[in-house]
Amino acid sequence: MPVPRPATTPYNPRRWAALVVTMAATVMDLIDGTVLQVALPTLRRELGASSTQLEWAMAGYTLAFASGMITASRLGDRHGRLKVFQAGLIAFTLTSLLTGAAVNPEMLVAARILQGASAALMVPQVLAMLRVEFPPVEQQRAATVYGLTFSIGGVGAPLLGGLLLDADLFGLGWRPIFFVNLPVGIAALIGTAVLCRDSRSEHATATDIRGLVLATAAVLALLYPLVEGRTLDWPWWTFAVMAACPALLWLFGRYEGAVVARGHSALIDPALLRDRAVLGGLSVAVLFFAGAAYPVIVTVHLQSTVGFSPLHTALTLVPAAVGVGLFSPFATRLRQLGRPLAVLGCLVLALGLGLTALAVVRYGTGLHSWQLIPGLLISGVGMSMTSGVLIATVLAKTPGHHVGAAAGLVNTAIQIGAASGVALLGTVYFGLLDGGHPPIRSAATGLLAAAGLYLLAAPAALILPAGRLVFTATRPPAAPQRKDAEATRA
Repeated sequence: MPVPRPATTPYNPRRWAALVVTMAATVMDLIDGTVLQVALPTLRRELGASSTQLEWAMAGYTLAFASGMITASRLGDRHGRLKVFQAGLIAFTLTSLLTGAAVNPEMLVAARILQGASAALMVPQVLAMLRVEFPPVEQQRAATVYGLTFSIGGVGAPLLGGLLLDADLFGLGWRPIFFVNLPVGIAALIGTAVLCRDSRSEHATATDIRGLVLATAAVLALLYPLVEGRTLDWPWWTFAVMAACPALLWLFGRYEGAVVARGHSALIDPALLRDRAVLGGLSVAVLFFAGAAYPVIVTVHLQSTVGFSPLHTALTLVPAAVGVGLFSPFATRLRQLGRPLAVLGCLVLALGLGLTALAVVRYGTGLHSWQLIPGLLISGVGMSMTSGVLIATVLAKTPGHHVGAAAGLVNTAIQIGAASGVALLGTVYFGLLDGGHPPIRSAATGLLAAAGLYLLAAPAALILPAGRLVFTATRPPAAPQRKDAEATRA
């Protein structure tokens, strides 16, 4: 009697090792998205960068990342997620080398924009590969690992930047904060080739290039005048360009509606924007994560005015990350509250930043790290309260057939908010500083501006649907899932 063959599985038998490798690449994006904050005073001194150029070095990365995410996701579905991921990984490694080799501010800004575009190719593929490579019973655990990586990266990036700047490896100053990506990128590329399998969607749609151009133009119409206007002394055309932003968004909505009416695939289905959960999620995401740019003000102030070293500055910011970690277990349980928790989190964050601004004013140049602990700790708790419930509310309250698109749209809004925050808060803080105002007053005003964004985000959170969050099963039907997984190659 022949021995029966074991049942085959469509899932990658090395999926956990593959996840570790792909997350290593994601951590590089997390580090490069935030590590520059602790290096800003060094870059200003060694490259002779202006405050406007420093803003573009940060906002340009995030803007390129946000602009490319939806398109990159479509490219992965059509041409193979692993192929697109590896292309992004190679590009990110090379642009990290280019960024570290920058000899002037213009080269730094250009390299950072290319870095952000490269990251956009990588990051969307990770969750897509996770859905294909893992069986439904393991997907929640894998997604938890994915989310935990963001918390670790948020804490580790400033600390790594501070350590590398203080170490001054080989006399290279700030450059190793980017050169460190080279060995990690090469190792991740080898690891993905050995451990990962390629996959693509059987129902992939063409990329809406015209819609992408209109959406990007609308975002640039807002960000470019905000960053450059202060340097140019606010000529009339900066206000005209900002006024064009709503018109471009309207035109984008009309165009996307026409695309859907013709039966084609739009970049964003206009029906999504009529959904209360999505509209509320977008409103909160932009305002909330714009305020999250406040560490830029803290790091520059502590190093340039108070005299902290980069490492001392990074360690001073740790209480904010501790606040996120302390409340995270409770946020997971309380997220069923939905809208009330989101509103409360915004108000708590505003309170924390208000206390931080008060400490800056009260202690002046004699400021010590421990005096910032209460405000930063409370800010971290508020961050955990709202950021944890935001995506959960969108997923729970959006109709099932729109869930994936809604989550991607809110994630893009998060990145746009982050870029807008750098531009807006940078305009307030650096504008006062460069205008001859006292550094302490400039920093406090910038922090209060960030608190103001959270006070605006609180009523915006009221747009979110009320009621407890009820999560229905989001697993795909067995047959389509198996077909998608079997499309992978060993």
